[in-house]
Amino acid sequence: MRTGKGTHRRGGKWPVVVAWVAVFLLVIASLLMATAGPAYKADWVSLGTAFTWLRQGAQLAVTAAVVGLITLVLAGILRRWRPALAGALVSLAVVAMLAVPVQMQQRAQSVPPIHDITTDTQAPPAFNMLAQARKAAPNAVEYPGAETARQQRAAYPELKPVTLDMPLPDAMDAALATIRDRGWTLAGTTDNTIEATATTRWFGFKDDVVLRMTETQDGVQVDMRSASRVGKSDIGTNAERIQLFLEDLKRL
Repeated sequence: MRTGKGTHRRGGKWPVVVAWVAVFLLVIASLLMATAGPAYKADWVSLGTAFTWLRQGAQLAVTAAVVGLITLVLAGILRRWRPALAGALVSLAVVAMLAVPVQMQQRAQSVPPIHDITTDTQAPPAFNMLAQARKAAPNAVEYPGAETARQQRAAYPELKPVTLDMPLPDAMDAALATIRDRGWTLAGTTDNTIEATATTRWFGFKDDVVLRMTETQDGVQVDMRSASRVGKSDIGTNAERIQLFLEDLKRL
């Protein structure tokens, strides 16, 4: 009996050890995934390195979840409830941590791999004041053309210009106010155009925006274009940006 109890006590240490391994893996995974964006945004690492960190972090997180489940089973058999709780919490934390990346991946698969969106695919608003900044980036200054337009119409058929029932100067002021509310960086204006840059919070990706206002018999028609400087696919971000911006503008 004494030997059996001693064996049980010695065996009981393993759930604790395995639990600590799960926690360690989770911490490393969290650090890799949390710092990938800010490190790229601060120009400390390249985009490729940042994406590698994300991928490695996700892989470590999955490993942590597996180790956490092993801890839960082992601790349950040996009736070590604290390690069992730790294993369960690690597994739940991994599920929560990977929820956003999984949703982004699913969203990327549901939209076309394009990054330049506009309400006028026949004569898109042009980037002038932001042309130099875009020339220094991987993606082109000019609108990609007919194939992008075809994919956009299929994916975002609801994306249309809006008409504001107000004079042109008032429409310009309303658009500028909406841009300021969003915290975009204004590049400049002309009599009927506005150019600005929206910067994403986590990675600091820069998406350029141009608005073109045309006076019509019904008011001022507002066309908008939003284009990413980096990346083949924007995961639907530019289309969503245009849709929400024009909806807010029309409510003013």
